[in-house]
This record gives sequence, structure tokens and C-alpha cells, in this order.
Amino acid sequence: MQDILFYIFAFLTLVFGFLVIANPFSRNPVTSAMFLVLTIVSMAGLFVLLHAFFLAAVQILVYAGAVMVLFLFVIMLLDLRAEERRRFKVLAVIGGVISAGAILLIFLRSLLSTPLGASDTPTLEGGTFELGKLLFTQYVLPFEIVSILLLVAMVGVVLLSKKELK
Repeated sequence: MQDILFYIFAFLTLVFGFLVIANPFSRNPVTSAMFLVLTIVSMAGLFVLLHAFFLAAVQILVYAGAVMVLFLFVIMLLDLRAEERRRFKVLAVIGGVISAGAILLIFLRSLLSTPLGASDTPTLEGGTFELGKLLFTQYVLPFEIVSILLLVAMVGVVLLSKKELK
């Protein structure tokens, strides 16, 4: 039964994640945000299957709750009609493609350098003490990188919501 639930949650996560980006139902960004909520809930189901109950609860409370409310406020603050009229800047598109390619290259290099079947993933069984100890000792650099990415996202939201002076 656990294997069947894994495949169901993994399939739902992939489908809803795809629908966040390529939404055939509506061009409204709120619909994409709702698909993101469904993606997050499906990922929480995967955490429950891994017996990481604390991470599943945090996934739903923090990401599906607080962060999605923040996203919805930002979507509603933006003047979407003005955004649709905005032209693409060639340098920004080239920079985005180069950044996405670099991230993909790093991901593939790390994936190919790991032997097949090798896993150094710790078994936490949902304990918060072990999770905190690992997070602030062995995984402190990725934790800080994620915090910097969140800071950059917040600065981007402030810049996007700022009105242009005429």
C-alpha cells in the first residue's frame, strides 16, 4: 500500500507542478498559485510516507499557508495589465537562460557523480532534534543558501510591486 501511495503522490506532485507553469485552464496567475498549493500538499504526503511528520506539517503550515497567502497578495498588488504590455529585455532573457542552464548543469553533474543506488540520506523518523542537528551542522551551507534565495525573492517582490514614476 505504501508503494501505491508513493506513486500516487509522486504523480500528483509532478502533474500539479507542471500545471503551475503550463496552465491550460486559465491565464490567471491565481489559478497557478492554487496548483502550487496542491503541489505542496502532495509533497507533504510524500513526507508522511517517509515518516517525516514534522516536515509534512511544516510544509503545509508554512508553505501552503503563509507563503501562498503572501504570493496571492503580491499577485493582487501587481498591475497585471501593465505587465502584459511590458516588452522582454533581451539581456534579461539571456541571463535567465544562462542561470537556468547553470543550475541544470550543476544538478546533472551531481546526479551523474553519484553511484547508482548509493544514498547518504539520513533516516530521521520525524524527530525534530535530529533534524535540527543535521540542519545546523552538516547542511548549514545549503540552509544559508536557501535563506539568501528567500531574501532575493523578497527584494524582487518589493521591486515588482513598486509603481513607476511618470
